[in-house]
Amino acid sequence: MQVWVDYNGESTQINVTLAPLKVAKPSKPLLSATYNLSTVLKDPSYIGFSASSGPINSLYCVLGFSFGINQPAPLIDISILPKLPRVGPKPRSKVLEIILPVVTATFILLVGTTIVLLVWRRIKYAEIHEDWEAEFGPHRFLYKDLFHATDGFKNKNLLGLGGFGKVYKGVLPVSKLEVAVKRVSRESKQGIKEFIAEIVSIGRLRHRNLVQLLGYCRRKGELLLVYEYMSNGSLDKYLHCVEDKPTLVWTQRFQIIKDVATGLFYLHERWEKVVIHRDIKASNVLLDSEMNGRLGDFGLARLYDHGIDPQTTHVVGTMGYLAPELARTGKATTQTDVYAFGIFILEVTCGQRPINTHADDSSQILIDWVVEHWHKRSLTYTLDSRLHGNYNADEVSLVLNLGLLCAHPLCNARPSMRQVIQYLNGEMPLPELVPTNVSYSALGLMQNEGFDEYTSLPFTVGSIGMTSSLSNGR
Repeated sequence: MQVWVDYNGESTQINVTLAPLKVAKPSKPLLSATYNLSTVLKDPSYIGFSASSGPINSLYCVLGFSFGINQPAPLIDISILPKLPRVGPKPRSKVLEIILPVVTATFILLVGTTIVLLVWRRIKYAEIHEDWEAEFGPHRFLYKDLFHATDGFKNKNLLGLGGFGKVYKGVLPVSKLEVAVKRVSRESKQGIKEFIAEIVSIGRLRHRNLVQLLGYCRRKGELLLVYEYMSNGSLDKYLHCVEDKPTLVWTQRFQIIKDVATGLFYLHERWEKVVIHRDIKASNVLLDSEMNGRLGDFGLARLYDHGIDPQTTHVVGTMGYLAPELARTGKATTQTDVYAFGIFILEVTCGQRPINTHADDSSQILIDWVVEHWHKRSLTYTLDSRLHGNYNADEVSLVLNLGLLCAHPLCNARPSMRQVIQYLNGEMPLPELVPTNVSYSALGLMQNEGFDEYTSLPFTVGSIGMTSSLSNGR
């Protein structure tokens, strides 16, 4: 608002005129009075302003003024007047009222999401480290690397099921090396004790006929082993009618038998400790890019020092490959490995599983079926028919007889793996077994029932002599 206060000393007239801002001075004053100010004003006098708010809180502001004596007051330039001071809180922008809550909520959501992701990532890739692991040889892998190598352990990378759990194919992110990752399932009967045994033993084993353990990883409730990848998979798939796998020719089968024998000989006698595999079978033999046999899956391996009795707590292995004495003693030895290797030889040569539940005749038990044809002097009849007669007769006769010798129901009649290598390489003639009317399975059962004296007689040439020659040395 604008206000004009005029005083005429001659007429003693006081006029007060009021008008809105930017409006010219009205001709008629709002307030007019006659009063002689000379009776009030003394020399000197001062011009100023005062105000009263009354019962209601008010604020009066003088933004500018002008003063004139004996002349009209100069006009005030309204454009340069200061703005009125703000009373009360500053009015908030509508845009700000909308954006601020949205931005705040978004920020809180992002921070919360980040924290959750970090915690989830930490849990997802969490590992277990213990002091005992420092002294063991194999390289430890990060779980994160194995997770990405196998594309999150997806089924498209599943290679099969091992003795511990599922096996996945993977490609390590940095080296681009192809590996096989064995992920131990929670439902597995084996646990941390066997896992430690495996990484202790296999981590230091180096042999061309053994699947190399590259490293491992431990998580809460989960164990992982990293092996070199065998491009041609397991021998089991080639022997037992997998459609996309070609039939193995005889030279390949014979070489695979020799490869596995060499690897097992290394485990039994050439390494610093005796390693008992305890689960030798076709599905645990892997084939590399050149179709060489590699013995793998040491999940059931047991270590013991040379010359120490290998006590075990329970019988483990695969039905059909278990030596008869295991049911009676529960002790796994190098000779029980030799028995399983003998069954493996027959499986590779005959192309049949140790136990054929679909067969109705004597071929249901592979070892008894082969023994039956050995009695009839028709061993070659047991040869895999898919070979179509393309084989070396001497080599076939050698491995079939060697398979029977290794799978002998009497453990002291079996050869050592050193002798097996000598037989396969033609460095030593293979002993002959004397025919008997009792099956291998029956002999094994009789031995377990306490007929050791009876069962030790009919299976050797000069019975005592042959058993002695096989049990001495390695």
